[in-house]
Order: sequence, then structure tokens, then C-alpha cells
Amino acid sequence: MTTSAHPSLSRSLGDGLLDTEKNSGEAENTYILRPIFQQRFRPSVVKDCIHTVLKEELANAEYIPEEMSQLTKHLSENIKDKLKEMGFDRYKMVVQVVIGEQRGEGVFMAARCFWDADTDNYTYDVFMNDSLFCVVAAFGCFYY
Repeated sequence: MTTSAHPSLSRSLGDGLLDTEKNSGEAENTYILRPIFQQRFRPSVVKDCIHTVLKEELANAEYIPEEMSQLTKHLSENIKDKLKEMGFDRYKMVVQVVIGEQRGEGVFMAARCFWDADTDNYTYDVFMNDSLFCVVAAFGCFYY
């Protein structure tokens, strides 16, 4: 179909995009409403990744209050980067890290989200040593 009503309009292509949109270098819409099976957020795989990072980073760590804010930021960035490398395309990753001093007291945590139960998911892992405890929650939300 060609348009002659307005000279700035381009020829429409069979896929619904205008010729100028194809050549402009902009990203094209994919209209994917569900992730490919291999790229779905898999809680067990993500939990293994978190567990590995926590063992490496916190095996000999001691609770020093002044250093904990920097450590939580470092851990959350490290875990987020590892999750990006795992190939969860079109997922937004949210990583929450909580570190506290080990005093034998209990801690309760809860989270509530409004999300698509078919595509979004989460997992968590807990690490403890004699000095500290660390709880990491990772949320994967599919970006439509």
C-alpha cells in the first residue's frame, strides 16, 4: 500500500511497520507476552546462584556495623549481575539483601507483590555463621 495523501508518509510493509521505522535503527516491538520456556525465571537455579555467592563472600565474614551497608550493596549488585548473566531475557531483577548480627534472636520477614503468577517468581536463601545472618530475596518480573 502506498500513501499519496501526505508526502511524509512512507510505504507500509507487510509486517505492519512503516518503511521508515525499519530503517531508523530503533528497536522493534516483539509483542512477546510470555517468556520462552528456556528463559523463564527458575527459582531453584537462582537459589543455587545466590547460595554460591553467599558462601564465597560471607564464609569468613564478621558482623561489623560500620561495614554492613557497603557489604549489602556489594552483595546485591554481585547477585544481580550474576542473574543477568544467566539469560533471563526481558526480566526485571530485584535483589534484596538483609544482614544482621547473630544473637540467637528470631527475625521474621514478609513480602507482598501484585504480579503475573504465570511469568513472575521469586526465591530466597539464608546464610548464617557465628557472627551474622544474611537473607537474600530475588524477584524476577517479566517485562511485557
